[in-house]
Amino acid sequence: MKKLKVGQIGIGHNHGEKKMLAVKKFPELFEVIGYAEENDRWIEKRGELGAYKDLTRMSVEEIIEKSDLVLIESDVWDLTKYAKMCVDAGKHIHMDKPASGTLEEYKYVLDTAKEKNLVVQLGYMYRYNPAVLKCLAHIKNGDLGEIYSINAEMSTFHGQKYKKWLTNFNGGIMYILGSHLVDLIVYIMGEPKNITSFLKHTGLDGVDFEDNNLSVLEYDKALARIFVSSVEVNGHGRRQFVVSGSKGTVNIVPIEPPTMTYSDTNITNQPYKNVKVDVSFDGYEQKGRYDDMVNDLYAYIMGTKENPFTYEHDYLVQKVLSDIVGGIRFHGKNID
Repeated sequence: MKKLKVGQIGIGHNHGEKKMLAVKKFPELFEVIGYAEENDRWIEKRGELGAYKDLTRMSVEEIIEKSDLVLIESDVWDLTKYAKMCVDAGKHIHMDKPASGTLEEYKYVLDTAKEKNLVVQLGYMYRYNPAVLKCLAHIKNGDLGEIYSINAEMSTFHGQKYKKWLTNFNGGIMYILGSHLVDLIVYIMGEPKNITSFLKHTGLDGVDFEDNNLSVLEYDKALARIFVSSVEVNGHGRRQFVVSGSKGTVNIVPIEPPTMTYSDTNITNQPYKNVKVDVSFDGYEQKGRYDDMVNDLYAYIMGTKENPFTYEHDYLVQKVLSDIVGGIRFHGKNID
């Protein structure tokens, strides 16, 4: 079995260490060559983390030159910059989310990768959530009928330090967490006909940014609602993805660890009773959050599996996200 040489650019992304640890779990697939980080402040903050302390620190150029595959885990505002360098050099990439730069710059990355037959995998982890995958299978099989409604929520009660970091991003928490939900909604429904956003500033803890947000995506017959908040106590426990159609409903609450119920017109015709089937996901806690993701990444590169999330899909996700938040812009580059 051929091993892929893997390097990582950046250690500043919140998911970066876990991605490197996931790759290290599969030495039969990946040979880790090292990492690059151009900001010494991140070396001070994270250089001694377990994922990196035994790795060689290299320059960005060295990582790109020596790797078959590059994990791009930099500060969010630099993701697309490094992705461009990698695809220009003919390297496959795993790029964390959401993308940065202008839509034109991001499109260049995706178009170049497609032209060169390079794999681009975005780090949207809910693509590998077993409850979400079960929901997508029900949709594909027609079990839910025509989709009329999606209700997606991804909230947290963030501390002041994290809130200050979120002030860097136009759209605040909607840009960072809402992107996960846009990814799934666009995959199911495509591009919305219209988008209406309500991006509110509560000012809690003395931090001013978009921390209490709702966006409504309109389709011909369907509505998709995205709610993302940094000020919801036990918001993590209420994260949800609910899809309802003419024949049935999937209700995932919370998303992690996945708890799902399913109901369709074969199960009930009772409009005023709670009739559903509980769906279990045994073994979820034993598997790493990114294990399937990095295994699929290997398969995509080796050509044994096709990425269902196309270049066109990934671009549309960023375009819709940009429309939701009023444009991709960065108010600062503060990591502290």
